[in-house]
Amino acid sequence: MTFLLGLTGSIGMGKSTTSAVFRAEGVPVYDADQAVHRLYGGAAAPAIEAAFPGVVIAGVVDRARLSAAVLGRPEALARLEAIIHPLVRAEEQSFLAQCHRQGAAVAVLDIPLLFETGGETRCDAVVVVTAPAEVQRARVLARAGMTEDKLEAILARQMPDAQKRRRAHFLVDTSRSLLAARRQVRSILVAVAGRYGRGERRG
Repeated sequence: MTFLLGLTGSIGMGKSTTSAVFRAEGVPVYDADQAVHRLYGGAAAPAIEAAFPGVVIAGVVDRARLSAAVLGRPEALARLEAIIHPLVRAEEQSFLAQCHRQGAAVAVLDIPLLFETGGETRCDAVVVVTAPAEVQRARVLARAGMTEDKLEAILARQMPDAQKRRRAHFLVDTSRSLLAARRQVRSILVAVAGRYGRGERRG
């Protein structure tokens, strides 16, 4: 049974970089954000347009318009999540089935809100990507279109980094260098080598 690592971390912590390192090491990775992007351009668009009129353009969800429609509105966000989460989970199940068929020893679920959605219960161990708060803030505010208000709204939805680190089985600190991150990922893969996943616990 494939050993399943959950990969998570708050915005700006370097999770995408860490995910790429796992891929470079030959580990299959399910990227929940990429799944959402695909769904916004296809299967989820009609339901999202029905719930939030005007956010779909030429059959594709306009992320800026959707963000404006749900930002700071918990009830609207809950409506969106009720649409998108089951679709994302179905794609995850397809990914896992493929990993099992191919006999993958280890696979990664890259999910930003892993703890917040209870996704860690589907994993055999959790890797939290972290960096000092000042590094995180500098990275995020350097992104196009990002503001202090947007960052605070995003952070309000995410479990604090310190709490995530306490719940992690493994940590990857991305504040140093790519080489250092690669060494940490390799150490994790050595630690889980030969372990069997708990497939029966995943519903």
